[in-house]
Amino acid sequence: MLKSSLGLRGGMTAPHRAASLAGRDILAAGGTAIEAMVAAAATIAVVYPHMNGIGGDGFWVIKRRGKAPIGISACGTAAALATPEFYASKTHTDSIPARGGLAALTVPGTISGWDEALSLVAKDKRLPLALLLKDAIGHAKGGIAVTSNQANCTAEKLNGLHDVPGFAATYLIDGAIPRAGQKLVQYALGDTLEHLAQNGLRSFYEGAPARAHAAYLEANGSPLRASDFAAYQAQEVTPLTLKTSQGQLFNMTAPTQGVASLMILGLFDRLGVTESEGFDHLHGLIECTKQAFIRRTTELGDPDHMAVHAQDWLEAAQLDAMAAQIDPAKALSWPYEPAQGDTIWMGASDSEGTVVSFIQSVFWEFGSGLTCPDTGVFFQNRGAGFSLGPGPNQVGPGRKPFHTLNPAIAVLNDGRVMSYGTMGGEGQPQTQSAVFTRYVQFGMDLQAAITAPRWLLGKTWGDDTTSLKLEARFDPDLVMALKNAGHDVELLPEFSDLTGHAGALVLHSDGLVETATDPRADGAALSF
Repeated sequence: MLKSSLGLRGGMTAPHRAASLAGRDILAAGGTAIEAMVAAAATIAVVYPHMNGIGGDGFWVIKRRGKAPIGISACGTAAALATPEFYASKTHTDSIPARGGLAALTVPGTISGWDEALSLVAKDKRLPLALLLKDAIGHAKGGIAVTSNQANCTAEKLNGLHDVPGFAATYLIDGAIPRAGQKLVQYALGDTLEHLAQNGLRSFYEGAPARAHAAYLEANGSPLRASDFAAYQAQEVTPLTLKTSQGQLFNMTAPTQGVASLMILGLFDRLGVTESEGFDHLHGLIECTKQAFIRRTTELGDPDHMAVHAQDWLEAAQLDAMAAQIDPAKALSWPYEPAQGDTIWMGASDSEGTVVSFIQSVFWEFGSGLTCPDTGVFFQNRGAGFSLGPGPNQVGPGRKPFHTLNPAIAVLNDGRVMSYGTMGGEGQPQTQSAVFTRYVQFGMDLQAAITAPRWLLGKTWGDDTTSLKLEARFDPDLVMALKNAGHDVELLPEFSDLTGHAGALVLHSDGLVETATDPRADGAALSF
């Protein structure tokens, strides 16, 4: 796929076709981009369960015509019982387990985020919640055709998930790994979504689902209780922002790594690179990534416990000093210790000029794996990323864990509004920088910018190497130049899931909508 989808009424892009169609149908019914995104978010939680679910977190950046962008942080907080002492007594180690009940220690925030986003739509114009969740309910109860992506992921991760309560009964078929194309039915999840449609999204935190989840979590060793669910509320936040030569860029606040994504583009803007796809482009972005990640890794965490506000990291003087440390010809010695992550990104726009950038995640594939049989909901393991030692990411009651998630929006100098993002944990800022610079700085078609070969510095998706990974479609001369500059290069297949599943949407000032999706996923880009 090398050409963007074009339209004038609106657009929707998601990494699974069913989610794109659900969002498109809401737009066609007169719904807003926000409502379309809720429909798509519910649907993709059903049809792409290895990547996300309603037991995870979500983040929004929303740009409405004539208004400054706003953010919604639906980052679940740690349970009141989640303390370093609690985990030390349970695990007798210096880390939090990645699977099972002890890994499920933060409230699932994403549904509260849907609720907060819908509150921005005038009540007298809002479509019924039952309509927004209709497709998701239908897919859950009627069954989905398992994608090869889900089948492969289940096979790769089954050793760590098979014995986690509830997982095998929900995501295996007759005890076996589902094959691509097999029908997977999720009746209990469908019933839960139907309950939400009838009783409101807040019932997830105060109604029957909350009571069922609290009892199941406690029975399986989690510190989460009903009181943690009842106390949770997503927050409207002011996104981080950075002015570059291309326009005003926006991304999500801490504890997400949105600041790292902005830092990379701010640093690259200072390098004066004029040509795409050559050594200066790739080497420059890779070295900018290293500078941004060094600070992110040591200082980013719950914003209430950071020494310096993330917005201050984007001051011109600080970026100037960091850019001066970049050698245009030589690679900085690496590695460092990164984080894993599994996520989906989606974008939407409507005829009113609203543009949405949205991301939803359960952290690792299938999160903690712990799946409630009564509700069909599995719980994220985002809290496994907490530290038990002192610092901005130390576990504690009500604290927010570090998040790789960071939905992005840019308001360009010529009036275009660009919504873009990706899954891929550690690779998210790197893929964002590739797509943005290719499209905005170097004029590549939006779809071509996503399809073009990508790279990944460091670990992600459980990979143990910290090398610079390049898809094999890069020019061999460029690969050699990067090796000669000191990069530890490893070649990937021509299209690799390791480099993420990206998407982008651009609303032009004349109403034209461009959408693009990633051929590495199972998505669709729909402009109409």
